[in-house]
Amino acid sequence: MIVFGGILIHQASWQLFGASRPKFIAFMQLHDRRLYNPAHRIQRGRILDHHGAVLAYSDERLGHVFRIYPMGEAFAHVVGYNHPWYGSTGMEAVATAPLNGGAPADLFEWGQRGRELLTGDKRPSGRDLTLTLDAGLQREAFRLLQHERGAVIAIEPTHGAIRALVSTPSFDPNRLEPALFAGRDTTTPFLNRATQGLYPPGSVYKIVLALLAIENGFVGSFESNSNGFTTSPRYRAIRDYEYYLAQNRGGTWAGHGRIDLATAFSRSSNVFFAQLGVSLGHESFYRINERLLINQQIPIAESPYGSWSMRTGSLPPLNPSDRYGLAQMSIGQGQVLVTPAYLALITAAIANGGLAVRPRLVENDTIEVLGPLTSPDHAMRLSHLLRRVVTEGTARGIARDHLPIAGKTGTAENAGGAAHSWFVGFAPAHRPRLVIAVLIEHGGAGSRVAAPLALRLFEHAAAHGLLE
Repeated sequence: MIVFGGILIHQASWQLFGASRPKFIAFMQLHDRRLYNPAHRIQRGRILDHHGAVLAYSDERLGHVFRIYPMGEAFAHVVGYNHPWYGSTGMEAVATAPLNGGAPADLFEWGQRGRELLTGDKRPSGRDLTLTLDAGLQREAFRLLQHERGAVIAIEPTHGAIRALVSTPSFDPNRLEPALFAGRDTTTPFLNRATQGLYPPGSVYKIVLALLAIENGFVGSFESNSNGFTTSPRYRAIRDYEYYLAQNRGGTWAGHGRIDLATAFSRSSNVFFAQLGVSLGHESFYRINERLLINQQIPIAESPYGSWSMRTGSLPPLNPSDRYGLAQMSIGQGQVLVTPAYLALITAAIANGGLAVRPRLVENDTIEVLGPLTSPDHAMRLSHLLRRVVTEGTARGIARDHLPIAGKTGTAENAGGAAHSWFVGFAPAHRPRLVIAVLIEHGGAGSRVAAPLALRLFEHAAAHGLLE
């Protein structure tokens, strides 16, 4: 009985704690029969960008078929991986059926496919999958972002094609190792920050409030001074960025004075937009956010055997009497959280005359209109405000005569350290062809970090014909 108990304890220790023991992992990999699974004998189809650049292909070695990812980390979150030990992610998972050749049409074909796999007489092959990605833009986005924690997503607004989708830190799908899956890496390289990462949006969220003001016919003004704004002496006053900048330098700042919507938007005045949100009210704030698809999952790639959805954001219910909470959310702080993909989606709708088109990753997917988010007239007026941000506002550092950009910067406070840096915009401003959203975790001011990175991507896009 003692011997039997010892065997049970030893067996249990291997099952419960073996994953943390290198010798156990090496033993299991040496004798792992999953390598010999007939399904892994299929020559899966290639994954291509929209110009035909190869992002994934199959290679046979010593009787086994392995997946090769020639562009490595830059495409890891989109293409994913297909591995006999670690499973499948990304488009490798969503498009397993077509990449493996599609589902057999009838029982005879099922039997024939099974015999081919088991006997090895004929190696079945799959179909190629073409994505909407532009390999050049994707690589450039990864190059600019690779030493940061952040995300970039680029969408063509008229038909939803995703031209770049980058998340960093990344990983090399050609070199999957147990340490990657141990959960000890605090940089979370497997997290797709572009479609799944939730962040306070900061001032980029003023796009939503500006649209609400335009739709409600707001033509008023508010005072924006150094005293800031609060709904009660119990709460800390909401102040503008310039106030804290002057304070850090040992000086004072008088404020913007009485300003209208266009000036407040271009200067990104927190004091103005906090007052604006409270004046427009709780009900209208939640109504427009619901229309703008907050708190939803939107599929960007689908098949009968799986789908991949982007999160839009998180906007929990707020007590209608909580005016200070409403003021905070009106400047993109408090409880509101969004993904970079969501900001790209709603900005693409503004660039497309108010019409939202579902972002898509597969080239031959049907173009799907999600609906009008606002009227063409209101979209045009908001586009003019976004253009003014670049010509004379917080993003004037990226103004270029040869490349007219419209957009919004954001600097989002968070409890985990330095502020997140945001920019979302489109180009050319008068005839939008590409929307780009940039997030850099703990990057600081959006005007100094995220916006210049977006400019370099727009310049790359222009040089390679993506803005024509």
